[in-house]
Amino acid sequence: MFDPKKLLTDLLESKVPGTEGTVRDKAGQVGQLAKDNPIATGAIAAVLLGTGTGRSITGSALKLGGLAAVAGLAYKAYQNYQDGKSPEQSRSDTAGAPDLLPPPADTAFDPAAAPQGEDAFTLALIRAMIAAARADGHVDDAEREQIAGKLAMSGLDDDAADFINRELAAPLDLDAILSAAQTDAQKLELYTASRLTIRPDSRAERGYLDLLAGRLGLPEALVDHVEATIEGATA
Repeated sequence: MFDPKKLLTDLLESKVPGTEGTVRDKAGQVGQLAKDNPIATGAIAAVLLGTGTGRSITGSALKLGGLAAVAGLAYKAYQNYQDGKSPEQSRSDTAGAPDLLPPPADTAFDPAAAPQGEDAFTLALIRAMIAAARADGHVDDAEREQIAGKLAMSGLDDDAADFINRELAAPLDLDAILSAAQTDAQKLELYTASRLTIRPDSRAERGYLDLLAGRLGLPEALVDHVEATIEGATA
C-alpha cells in the first residue's frame, strides 16, 4: 500500500522537470514541460494536474507537507473569518507571510485529530483533488490513457499510480467525496484542497466549486476567505 500523505505532498510539491522549482512555483510552464519531459520522475503533478489551462498547484508559501499545507490554509481562512476580518485581509496576511504555519495541535484542523485517521482523510483529499481536476471535462478518455502511460514511466509507486488511474476512470461520486468529511474542519479542508487544484477560470470549474461549497454547507463568507487565502498563498 502506498503512503497517502507522501502522495498528497508529491501532488503539491512535485519538481517541474528541467527546473529547480516546484509545480506550484512554475505554474505557467507546467503544461509544456509535462509534454517535453513526460518520463521525468518528479513530474507527477505536472502530468496529472498541469494538463489544462489554469490547472496547476502554485504558491511559494506552501512549504509544509501536503496534508499540513491544506490544513494550514483552511485554518488560516477560518481564523480570519471568525475574527471578522475581510477577505482582502486574508489575502494580504497570507501573501505577506514568509511561511505557512500548520494549524495548532489543539484545533480540529490538526491532521492528527482526524477521527477516521490521517491516511484515510488524506485519501479523501486526493480524491477531491482529482475530482476537481476533472471538473471542466478536460480529462477525457484519450487523456486518461496518456496520463496512465506517463504515470507508468514517472517513477511513482505502482500502487499510487494504480490508485490515480482508478480515480480518473471511475464515475464522479460527489456523495462519496462529501461523506468523507466527518467534521466541519474537514469540510473546509476538502473544499480548500479542491480549490488548490484548479483556478476556476471556466464556468464548469467555478460551477463545480460552488456546488461543492453548497453541498458542504460552507457559509459564502467563509468560502470567500478560502479563496482569498489561497490567492495570497499562490500569488
